[in-house]
Amino acid sequence: MENKVVEKVKCLIIGSGPAGYTAAIYASRANLKPLLYQGIQPGGQLTITTEVENYPGYPDGIQGPEMMLHFEKQAARMGTDIRYGLATKVDFSGHPLKVEIDEEKWIEADSVIISTGASAKWLGLPSEQRLNGFGVSACAVCDGFFFKGKEVAIVGAGDTAAEEALYLSKLCTTVHMIVRKDEMRASKVMQKRVLDTANIKVYWNSQTDEVLGSNKVEAIRIVNNKTGDKSEIPVSAFFVAIGHQPNSDIFKGWIDMDEAGYIKTIPGTSKTNIAGVFASGDVQDKTYRQAVTAAGSGCMAALDAERYLGEKGFH
Repeated sequence: MENKVVEKVKCLIIGSGPAGYTAAIYASRANLKPLLYQGIQPGGQLTITTEVENYPGYPDGIQGPEMMLHFEKQAARMGTDIRYGLATKVDFSGHPLKVEIDEEKWIEADSVIISTGASAKWLGLPSEQRLNGFGVSACAVCDGFFFKGKEVAIVGAGDTAAEEALYLSKLCTTVHMIVRKDEMRASKVMQKRVLDTANIKVYWNSQTDEVLGSNKVEAIRIVNNKTGDKSEIPVSAFFVAIGHQPNSDIFKGWIDMDEAGYIKTIPGTSKTNIAGVFASGDVQDKTYRQAVTAAGSGCMAALDAERYLGEKGFH
């Protein structure tokens, strides 16, 4: 830690999605004087979502980026010190807890709330990124409603893909499901449900070659891995369900995680295996992954941090 600026704070929040900002609102009101670093994507995953219709309190829906600006303004009004910067390393070997920012300075904190979120995995097609938010989505539960009564496609073969295909099948006329191998990774019961659903059409041994459309999704082109045959399927939306990657790499070796990298918290709390370190939002939730559940867990983290600091006598 030589030659690096050290700043001391009572509560450091890493990440700026619904979890981070909600934690900041509660921590500010508890007079913890939180410092929040926004990370590489200020506002988190919601900034790449267009319309949000399932967050309570917005009867007409709201654009994802606008909603996150509301969260940010509220946290700032309560007194949170919000800064642009990326946590690049941590040292949780003792107290105070140490977090490096932008590889140039260290923050010493009495408590740390990790709200670094997760990132959707993409196929890596340029057309997929170009049409992201214009029919391409990584969340069927968030965006399926906008394609009610239309034909859609989904790519993936795990439980999440099967669940999302079933969800879409209740809203859409036909769900074209693209599966890379000749079998799914999903559990047997989920596979059976998919195969028993009349309006889900599975394309085995297939992968997506291109998403077609100029300013919105109009079709996808798929290629059969065995024959090399290409075919086009007209669809209004393309859902990518090949998994999420929790943004937890810098905490490896310090914080307990599952095999996928999601941070483990003590059930019913936001507490991690290290005293004074709390985790909230999608970095520790692979089940629900919604804005409202992330916000709820951000509240839990701030309340847990406040109690911890009170018990330890940090004033």
